[in-house]
Amino acid sequence: MHCQETLKRHAGMVDQMATKLGVDLQSAAIEGEVSIDQLSDAVLRCTDCPNPGHCQSFLNRPDPARQAPEYCRNQELLTKLIP
Repeated sequence: MHCQETLKRHAGMVDQMATKLGVDLQSAAIEGEVSIDQLSDAVLRCTDCPNPGHCQSFLNRPDPARQAPEYCRNQELLTKLIP
């Protein structure tokens, strides 16, 4: 079981990655493009990442991205949601 602090950190990273790709997760959920369970699973996948520091460096870059990095455990889900 992951601690609450870890879950919050990775939930933030999933949201940041989506935003960097131009995806609004809240709107996607409201419109039925992604379920709450899928978002929960995405956060859990993110917590299993062996190198979140590298991901955070990617997220800290000011430029938007066209796709999630190859190592992103949520690349497939996020790619489906890119407008």
